[in-house]
Order: sequence, then structure tokens, then C-alpha cells
Amino acid sequence: MDIRLDGLTALITGGSKGLGLAMAAEFAASGADVAILARDAAGLTAAKAGIADLAQGRIETYVCDVARADEISATVERVMADFGKIDILVNNAGTSRAMPFPDATDEIFQADLDLKLFAAIRLSRLVWPGMQARKWGRIINVLNVGAKAQKAGGAPTEVSRAAGMALMKILSKEGAPHGILVNALLVGLIDADQHRQRHARSGANTPYADYLAKMGANVPLGRIGRPEEFAAMACFLCSDAASFISGTAINVDGGMSPVV
Repeated sequence: MDIRLDGLTALITGGSKGLGLAMAAEFAASGADVAILARDAAGLTAAKAGIADLAQGRIETYVCDVARADEISATVERVMADFGKIDILVNNAGTSRAMPFPDATDEIFQADLDLKLFAAIRLSRLVWPGMQARKWGRIINVLNVGAKAQKAGGAPTEVSRAAGMALMKILSKEGAPHGILVNALLVGLIDADQHRQRHARSGANTPYADYLAKMGANVPLGRIGRPEEFAAMACFLCSDAASFISGTAINVDGGMSPVV
């Protein structure tokens, strides 16, 4: 199956590295115009240069802290001015901050909710009218498997992720009459920037490949996932090939999650 996104414009938050960059590359190679949002200007420049050869459409980058409502509004205005429309929204920006509940202060919870939940709410609200008018749209909330299967020490990230899954379900119901399909992709253990950072912080002499192999040993498929595998599923969901899939939270985890 040849998945194509020709003529579509995709906005991806947290798109300068890791899974966001992998999705930007996949979408661009499939013909979409891509707007990449992230906080770091240098990272955005490197990201655009790194995927430029793959692109069959236009790629533009935007410095934006999606935890700030004012920056979201201003950036979406810029994207609309540059591209004229936003057909696909991927709410990918986030962290995996987790700690024992007594350590999670109001400020920590609020920061996590601003970055993951309220950013998705605000961006979805801004792109919704255009999608509704065109009778076509795709929204993906990138979450993690903790959105379905919470564990001790999982606050605040698993709380905000679970809320993101509820938001996805509501939007899928409201979007269905207007051709707006909304789904969530739940990340398991996939090679991403956060693992590289953790490996660097550990100070261990273990090669990164061995570090990943050890992490993947308990995954049923026996390995950690690759970013391009995640990106392929996102691309599929944003295409016409997935025209009857909405309101679904799909685990991309090699069978790791105890919840379907």
C-alpha cells in the first residue's frame, strides 16, 4: 500500500527530534507540506536540514512553546499565513516526568497539564473550524501506554496522558459528522531523544546500542521500537487509507502494555 498525503498540510508539535522528527520526515516523504513546532531554534534548523532531501512538499519551522496559549495562537496564525490551511494536527510535544505522588506539587502538575493537555486542547480548537469547513481533518494525540495502564509513581505524566486520551475520544465523537478523524498513538519503549538523554545522564560506560538492548529485553517482541515504525502508523492514520478509523487509542509498544 502506497500511503500518500499529497496536497495536505500537517502541523507537528515537538517536531525537531525523536518521534516528532520521524513523523515530520515520514509525512514530508509522503507528499505533505509540514510545519514543525518546537522551542529550540537551532534544533529546528537542524531538523529541517536533516529531512530536506526526503521532502516532496514544503517544510517550515516555527519556534513555539506550546505550554503558552499566546505562543500557540500566534504560531498557528503564522502557519495559516504560510500554508493557507492545516489538515493534520499531531499533538506530540511532551515529557515523561514521573515521580511519587507526594513529590508532585501543584506547580509540577500544572506545568505537565499545560504542556500536554492544554496545548492539545488549544491547538485542536484553533484548527477545528478549518477542518470542519473542508469536511476533512486528522488529529493525533501522541500519548504513552501509561494513559491506559497507570502505575505507582506515574504522576504527573500518566494523569495528563489519560486526560489526553479522554480528549481524543470526545473530539472523535464531535468530529465524526464533519469528516474529522481523531485518534491517539500510545508510545511504548521506542528509541527517542529521552532515552539518549537518560543514557547520557547515567554516566555508564555501556554503549547506547547495548543500553537499548537491555531495555528491550522485556518487550514481547524482544527489542525496543524504531521511530520510523511509529511514524509509519501516524502517516497511515492521517491518510485516506484510514478513513474508517477514529476514536481509537493504538498501542505502538511491541506488545508491552497489559491493556489492549
